[in-house]
Amino acid sequence: MSTINSPANSLSDADPVYDLIVVGSGFAGCMTTLNFLEDTKTQGKAAKVVLIEAGKDGERCGASRWTPAFFRLDKNNKFDSHFKNEMKLVSNGLADQAYCEKLEAEVPSTVKFLLDHGIVVQHQDERNVYLGFNTGQNFAKGEGGGYAIILKLFKHILSFPNVDIMWETNAEELLTQDDGTICGVKVRKNDGRFAKVFGEKVMLSCGGFEGNREMLGRYVGPRAEQLGLVAPGLKYNTGFGLKMGLQVGAATAGSFHGLHCELVDTRSSKPEATVWGHSFGIVVNEHSKRFYDEGNRSLFATCEVIAYETWRDQKQKAYFITDAPIMDRFRPGWVYDTTDLDPEKGDTIEDLAVKLGLVPQELKKTVDEYNASINGKEFNPMALDGKSTFGLTPNKTNWAAPIKVAPFYGYPLTAKIVFTFGGLKVDLDSRVLSTTGTPIPGLYCAGELSGLYYNESKVASEFGILNPPCNSALRCLTFGRLAGKSAARDL
Repeated sequence: MSTINSPANSLSDADPVYDLIVVGSGFAGCMTTLNFLEDTKTQGKAAKVVLIEAGKDGERCGASRWTPAFFRLDKNNKFDSHFKNEMKLVSNGLADQAYCEKLEAEVPSTVKFLLDHGIVVQHQDERNVYLGFNTGQNFAKGEGGGYAIILKLFKHILSFPNVDIMWETNAEELLTQDDGTICGVKVRKNDGRFAKVFGEKVMLSCGGFEGNREMLGRYVGPRAEQLGLVAPGLKYNTGFGLKMGLQVGAATAGSFHGLHCELVDTRSSKPEATVWGHSFGIVVNEHSKRFYDEGNRSLFATCEVIAYETWRDQKQKAYFITDAPIMDRFRPGWVYDTTDLDPEKGDTIEDLAVKLGLVPQELKKTVDEYNASINGKEFNPMALDGKSTFGLTPNKTNWAAPIKVAPFYGYPLTAKIVFTFGGLKVDLDSRVLSTTGTPIPGLYCAGELSGLYYNESKVASEFGILNPPCNSALRCLTFGRLAGKSAARDL
């Protein structure tokens, strides 16, 4: 751990000057750091890098250490070729298509890098749930989730003698030369005092602003304070990366009022206690009324929108209801067992309502109306099966299995934030662009701080998707890798 204190307005010969300063130790920051270290060593270049992290050593700070790290891959580790088309559709053409195409092209090399560094990528040939991906019903995840990936990357980083790690250090301001070139960062140490860290290049990879109530209120809107964090490490994502970029004239990208959230088990204290299987039953509000088409698209695709609507329109209260055949089919398994608690169970719908805190007669009426409206098509969770309802508001377009066989099951749900959408605008080399469209000399950005996702399109709501799922971890890892290699090449 390094501590650097410098005179307020000068750089002396005694001050260390790093070749690369990386702010944030998640996927993007670790990949930038490690690739820079490895490539400069291979190229025989003398280089020094510092990794600055607001969290404590040994703490699961940020988002990467908590994510399950789902990867939208086929069995050959190729990225879903339909992703870029979904992004174009749901963003109404605003998402950077060249960026999405580069992500697709570079993901196989990113996965190879992970495998070469001892990270296990587990593939799941999903035969029980329609994924909606162009991956042959395959998806993958890093074994042990994001925490295991970060630990492995850190082990490699710490094997290099030319890297400093600054824990409990919050980067708050970029340092610039008179011509606007970035030359370092002003940080606040854990004693509350400022210091300056000087470097040739600065990589901002310190996440979004989901941990900042004031910024959520300003950008996302009223009642944003009701949104909890899906994992405790997100408290460190306080928007300083965004603030620093804006202060030096950076352009922005992504919907600033947009965010990725998920429905989690209200009863659980476990981080990431997501209940994924809302598609295979009904979801009601506190008055036992359905408010969303649970079968609009695949469960991964619609989990975000139904959570968003739970926060925006349903006072943060939702309840998933299903019956024995669904639970027998999907449990045990990831669809309902990401939470650490068993569902509430009742011999009748009325019994279940009491356990969930709902009015029994109201829930029974909703379930009865739902059951009476279902068509005669066969239930098939491996396809958009067209088993739908008629005459309801809203109707359910797929997987409208009747809820008739006791015991009946339910989860109380609430929405929690995973990450925010708005961020800094970058080019394909992760250089931060100014509002005039030119790169800001010496400034780079990767990870969730780089804006990409939009929820501007009416199609996004109708299509049931804001952010095409299972790509975020891969984009952070991929553009972090590319940025580290680019910084080493330019040294």
